[in-house]
Amino acid sequence: MVRGSCVLFRKYGNFIDNLRLFTKGGSGGMGYPRLGGEGGKGGDVWVVAHNKMTLKQLKDKYPQKRFVAGEGANSRVSALKGSKGKDCEIPVPVGVSVTDENGKVIGELNKEKDRILVAEGGLGGKLLTNFLPLKGQKRVIHLDLKLIADIGLVGFPNAGKSSLLSKISHAKPAIADYAFTTIKPELGKIMYSDFKQISVADLPGLIEGAHMNKGMGHKFLKHIERTKQLLFVVDISGFQLSSQTHYRTAFETIILLSKELELYKEELQTKPALLAVNKMDLPDAQDKFHVLMNQLQNPKEHTLPYRDDAFIFLSLVEDLLHK
Repeated sequence: MVRGSCVLFRKYGNFIDNLRLFTKGGSGGMGYPRLGGEGGKGGDVWVVAHNKMTLKQLKDKYPQKRFVAGEGANSRVSALKGSKGKDCEIPVPVGVSVTDENGKVIGELNKEKDRILVAEGGLGGKLLTNFLPLKGQKRVIHLDLKLIADIGLVGFPNAGKSSLLSKISHAKPAIADYAFTTIKPELGKIMYSDFKQISVADLPGLIEGAHMNKGMGHKFLKHIERTKQLLFVVDISGFQLSSQTHYRTAFETIILLSKELELYKEELQTKPALLAVNKMDLPDAQDKFHVLMNQLQNPKEHTLPYRDDAFIFLSLVEDLLHK
């Protein structure tokens, strides 16, 4: 049971979770050959995390998505050592992963004021360079946002995640009585009487094959990586996406959800998880619940959806049961 009152809801309008940017370090300053003076180093380009920043705000503020640092000062008689060029800082939200054009991870920003150097400024002219400056580094980078929340709601479409979030917070996510899936993350916050806050993320619904990027696929799964704990929300009546897809019982749904997470990234199976069995007010719900509990207590005795796999992911189901 949730105690306290829900006081804050943050909704993402026109949600953006990735951006492509051009960055360039500043060129170095000219050296002074006659007196051996060195030009200043070009400025660097940094990506810096800010709690109150979003990628949409970044795109709106810098529509051209170009970030170039300042040039280093030339060496001169009054200042033989040229001053360094002005650094350029790109403000991004906490929870951003930065990769280069080839997909190589440059770094991640997990807390306020974390910073990553993405384009280094060129050296100033000096004796070794015949007093000629070097150009700054050019780099195209990708910002990939992964939500950070205390609890991430995981479930197939129409499992009741949005309804649950709307009851425990002031969130007003879209809710429908058909296989509707949230198309953008919704984040609600719950404040307890002792002023402790918990953030809960209603993430876009999974479908079978999400680990292969079907449906919302990786766009959904990447957000799960940045939640501290998972809450599996499962419809006691099971799930069927459409008349052309297989019907899955509640037990099979749990196994499928677990398997999708594992196949996407094995480390996700170590994340703390709880199970919420939803829609218990439906006819025959109690009978189905008793069947489900028996299946959870003896998972290896029941046929599972992934029959061709040599390894079936059961440990998470057992963990859910004992929690």
